Amino acid sequence: MNEEAHGYISSKDDYLKRLRRIEGQARGLQRMVEDDKYCIDILTQVSAMTKALQSVALGLLDDHLNHCVVRAAAAGGPEADIKIQEASEAIARLVRS
Repeated sequence: MNEEAHGYISSKDDYLKRLRRIEGQARGLQRMVEDDKYCIDILTQVSAMTKALQSVALGLLDDHLNHCVVRAAAAGGPEADIKIQEASEAIARLVRS
């Protein structure tokens, strides 16, 4: 692994805050199940958590495309092909999820 900064580095604190919020949502969901809350209320919270995770994923993908892929494409060679393939596979995973 190279020692260059990743594309998300300028937004790292924001990502960490968002992920901590999502972690709190997961704990809240556990409590809801433990407390026998209404299933529709739990599903509503699952949906909110899913949307939050998707938002993080899309932000990371955007950062990756604008930083890592652009840098590799400018350099050319096999590294560019690898970064483009990685991005394509990540997009496919997000579309399927």
